[in-house]
Amino acid sequence: MGKQVVNLTSGGDKQTVNRTVLLVDDEAEIVELLQIFLEKYGFRTLIALDGEEAWALLQQHKVDLAVVDIMMPRLGGMQLLRRLRAEYKLPVIILSAKNQDSDKILGLQLGADDFVTKPFNPLEVVARIQAMLRRTYEFNEPAPPLAPQTPQRVSIGPLTLDPAEFTVYKDGEMILLTALEYKLLSLLMLAPGRIFTKKQLFEHAWSEDYYEDANTIMVHLSRLRAKSRTIPNSRYIFARSAVSATSSPAGRSSGEEAQAFC
Repeated sequence: MGKQVVNLTSGGDKQTVNRTVLLVDDEAEIVELLQIFLEKYGFRTLIALDGEEAWALLQQHKVDLAVVDIMMPRLGGMQLLRRLRAEYKLPVIILSAKNQDSDKILGLQLGADDFVTKPFNPLEVVARIQAMLRRTYEFNEPAPPLAPQTPQRVSIGPLTLDPAEFTVYKDGEMILLTALEYKLLSLLMLAPGRIFTKKQLFEHAWSEDYYEDANTIMVHLSRLRAKSRTIPNSRYIFARSAVSATSSPAGRSSGEEAQAFC
């Protein structure tokens, strides 16, 4: 039965806290040495002295990374790696005294993520484990969702749009608008000076594909114009083909390319 050692000392960084590393090697002094260094850096460790023992631990515990020796009794490292890859996606570092390129290539082809040759510096192994965990878990985490940004109040002439409350004020007095009228006016006021086609206005307000019906748009624009008609020294001009909103003391129609001045 594998020996489980849990380190609860504080001081581990984000990559080590609550991370469990499985150490698999038939040389007890090697796994014990790595265990000492890993626990010093805040890791939890599981120890197995052969492949069968390691496989049993994998099925009993949540393992975040495995360090596996190649030459072991009962079930060798390559066989364990092949079995492991059929069921698990955790990163694996091969640890071996064999330094032939063919062994490294075979291990990587079977699914190993890194290869360390004996003799080794324990600190290097710890650094490789930290880097592997960082790449596997931290970098693959989705970014936290951005908090929705509510536009600030927008004022154009005597009109003030409050997107947070879905209201429009004229000289400090609320204007009663329908939902469609509010959508149209807010689109114009949040992009002053920009020209919008009837298609853009329709699809924004109705959330449907535009169809050739100029009257639908013009009726709602006429209602908006009527509700703001009492603004002194200012007027709305809605073009037949395009509309925009800008601040101006007066407006002038120029045919199909006129803008809507607020």
